[in-house]
Amino acid sequence: MGEPDALPAVPRDCRIAIVHDFLNQPGGAERVVEVFLEMFPGAPVYTSVYDSHAMPAFWRGVDVRTSFMQKLGARLGIAKALLPLYPMAFESFDLSGYDLVLSSTTAFAKGVLTRPGTAHVCYCNNPARFLWTYGDYVARESLPPGSRLILPVVASALRVWDYAAAQRVDRFVAGSHNAARRIAKYYRRDSEVLQSPIDVAAYEPAPNEIGDFFLVVSRLQSYKRLDLAIEACSGLGMKLIVVGDGPDRRRLESLAGPTIHFAGRLPNEDVRKLLARCRALIFPGEEDFGLTPLEAQASGRPVIALRRGGALETVREGETGIFFDQPAVDALADALSRFEDDFDPAVARANACRFDKQQFKARLGEILAASLTAEQAATAVR
Repeated sequence: MGEPDALPAVPRDCRIAIVHDFLNQPGGAERVVEVFLEMFPGAPVYTSVYDSHAMPAFWRGVDVRTSFMQKLGARLGIAKALLPLYPMAFESFDLSGYDLVLSSTTAFAKGVLTRPGTAHVCYCNNPARFLWTYGDYVARESLPPGSRLILPVVASALRVWDYAAAQRVDRFVAGSHNAARRIAKYYRRDSEVLQSPIDVAAYEPAPNEIGDFFLVVSRLQSYKRLDLAIEACSGLGMKLIVVGDGPDRRRLESLAGPTIHFAGRLPNEDVRKLLARCRALIFPGEEDFGLTPLEAQASGRPVIALRRGGALETVREGETGIFFDQPAVDALADALSRFEDDFDPAVARANACRFDKQQFKARLGEILAASLTAEQAATAVR
């Protein structure tokens, strides 16, 4: 019999609100919020916009409370065009009735206003890429005419707000060591690293059913550098299945040879089957952390990753995967050519177990309880 779920070390009568940037496309950050909701079932989730058609069925049972931006349009394409409104949207929420606010962000959610006596803990996956590494973020983006003239002005103003918003947070928790370094640099704030979790039990190795294909599971966005995987596999004549959708799909399809298959978004069960049966997961971009390499390892499969960012925290070279050193087609093609199918599924899964959600829940519960106690003590002497 397994051990019981770790219970958050927070008083049962504590009034808790969860805040998340937006709910209009599923991804790793949203899966982390699902873990928050397992810890605090029934807690409301405040967010700028919510597109129920784009999110998994899980969210239909969640108390989601949106900002005024919801009336303007929740779909991803519309929400992106409303960039200057996000600070106002999050500052408009009335969170005065809560003892504890847990925000989840890569952008704006940390900017909520809380009263003295309310502890605000921010789980930061990363400071906003489009603000703090603007040039890298837009380098390969297809932007509307004139936007490259306007966006730098908007980004400059938002950086000022973003820094000020970060100073309102009582305690930062970073989703990776990578994020912690950026929080220190851009916000001048300390943070505790608590790496994003996965549900290891949801993944099952299938060592006797390995196929002849490599796999990518990702949002199809230009900064994720999926073009490297597509061009490298096309050039080598290797089979690649691309799972996911996004604004970069048309461009990526134009680069693909006959051995590349775009599967689009798939149900979780189908993705898990592919993870367990692929030769390896390809992780070609520099990510803040990245949950899919851990999901692949929990499925007993190795990872071929760029030697940068979060992959350095989750992949053990020679044991659970291999790296390539430069974000270039030739570098990835070389890694694919020297890849051998001799990795031990048990070693990969054991590595993934270090990031299981039960340990995450226990530690986050301790952090939240300590932050709540500290804020209450500070309020008592004011």
